[in-house]
Amino acid sequence: MHRDVKKIRNFCIIAHIDHGKSTLADRMLEITGTIDTKGLDAQVLDDMDLEKERGITIKSHPIQMEVVNSNENYIFNLIDTPGHVDFTYEVSRSMAACEGALLLIDATQGVEAQTVSNTYLAIDSNLEIIPILNKIDMPNSNINETKSQVKELLGVDENEILAISAKSGEGVKSIFSKIIEKIPSPSEPSTNKLSGLIFDSYFDQYRGVVIYVKIISGEIKKGSIIKFFKYDNFCDVIDVGVLELKKKSTKFLKSGDVGYVILNIKDVSKIKVGDTITDKSNPISKPLSGYKPIKPMVFSGLYPVESKDFEELRVSLDKLKLNDSSLSYEPNTSLALGFGFRCGFLGPLHMEIIQERLEREFNLNLISTSPNVIYNIILKNGEKVRVSNPSDMPESQYIESIYEPYIKAEIITPKTYIGPLMNLCNSHRGIYLSTNYLSTEKVQMIFELPLAEIIFEFFESLKSITKGYASLDYEIIEERIAKLLKLDMKVSGEIVDALSIIVHFEHAYSQGSKLCKRLKKEIHRQQFEIPIQAVIGNKVIARETVKAVRKNVTAKCYGGDISRKRKLLEKQKKGKKRMKQIGNVEIPQSAFLAILKSDNDN
Repeated sequence: MHRDVKKIRNFCIIAHIDHGKSTLADRMLEITGTIDTKGLDAQVLDDMDLEKERGITIKSHPIQMEVVNSNENYIFNLIDTPGHVDFTYEVSRSMAACEGALLLIDATQGVEAQTVSNTYLAIDSNLEIIPILNKIDMPNSNINETKSQVKELLGVDENEILAISAKSGEGVKSIFSKIIEKIPSPSEPSTNKLSGLIFDSYFDQYRGVVIYVKIISGEIKKGSIIKFFKYDNFCDVIDVGVLELKKKSTKFLKSGDVGYVILNIKDVSKIKVGDTITDKSNPISKPLSGYKPIKPMVFSGLYPVESKDFEELRVSLDKLKLNDSSLSYEPNTSLALGFGFRCGFLGPLHMEIIQERLEREFNLNLISTSPNVIYNIILKNGEKVRVSNPSDMPESQYIESIYEPYIKAEIITPKTYIGPLMNLCNSHRGIYLSTNYLSTEKVQMIFELPLAEIIFEFFESLKSITKGYASLDYEIIEERIAKLLKLDMKVSGEIVDALSIIVHFEHAYSQGSKLCKRLKKEIHRQQFEIPIQAVIGNKVIARETVKAVRKNVTAKCYGGDISRKRKLLEKQKKGKKRMKQIGNVEIPQSAFLAILKSDNDN
């Protein structure tokens, strides 16, 4: 089949979370006849149960449509992307496979933090941006106000902004002609040698490793032998094809195409998103420019509840990393929890999603430890140490200074919540920078905050105090010196390394006291007393006691001399003393989760 590269359009949909990206993708697939409307699920491209339950997009999803415009046939390759700040990397990878972007803005909410962030990502990627207002049929939509915000953001004429309702389909057809008119076709290749950029991958248990590629030059077909640049080996191509609702096998993929390639490869960990594929017999000399290497921001330990599942957890992490290249992990051992992995995530939601995917998709039962960021520590002997695990932190007498990462946070909110947001950020050691009015009702507030302060319950508190109207975007700016301490938790005189956290010295007592109270609720009573202590170095700063379960040993004494009862109680006392010496306290999984609870859960 002859196909003209000038008739191909590759584009993605970008927006803040919950502005209707997946619903717009549904309507476009419906209008082009790519999907049958009978028995149609909402959010077709959100194929994970987790995505449907939470109503968010976690993975970017590519799909191909055929469009007829003015009697000309066009091929549209659409990529639906996530909207949460934790999945920005997923968005940036999708953009590398596109020439244009549909910027979707909810007319009831206006421009939000992630709208601004994604717009800058698209501009940096040299994409042609088409601004679209969504939800214009809602009674509380404010079209004129939102248009002026978009005009301010992009510097476009108001007539350039499309107004649609993705849910009802109103105005959606106008997007197709705009895409053909505004978004350029893939550029003509300067060579006929094969080069393709891997922008996503996953492991299919029936077919093996599947990679999503954008072919820049040349062609790839079934039976080709390809080589990589970040993996010094070759592999056979089992199948190639395009991404319709289901994968559709084709004879080949040519320059300008976006499609899938199934590889015959044993070691899944060797495939790197952002790598370039080329032909073994006629390779290109240098790789395509890929993506910036991603740096994890939040670290947490993941341990199997059953120690026999350790190897299964390793294999599962290998397969999941193929699907989510921003995940990093290394083996780790905890005295309390045994063998596991120290994992790096892009943010708190990313951490939560990865744990849930491991438990659901690979049937694992896991315990996660309190999340932490990376601290750079300078010792008194001049040595530098990087610490992402509180149990690795050196003793305080050897430490000269500790540096922690700071973020610049941009909060967009209705002006009525300025006061509560100031209090929230101040209580998290925030530094106020500025307030900018985006409109008469909407403001942009800029703060500098320690990253460690936003990885617990900051998002939940932000949504709670603003009734869900505020949005947050952040970027790492620098490392700053801070007075930080390691807070250990002792249960029955033994330090539980998995419960250790790093805290600011001003919050040490309140945090220690809070954790002792939470653990007291979670640890079951034994036949002996269990002291729970919060310790800094050798100093106990807070304590709670789980009272012993007392058996009534005098129940059978009906009257008689009091000395008989005393004798039985003394005997019980001696027995309890012996139990205390040899008794081990079993700490339930809920105790580890208690550390992650917000203050409101007390």
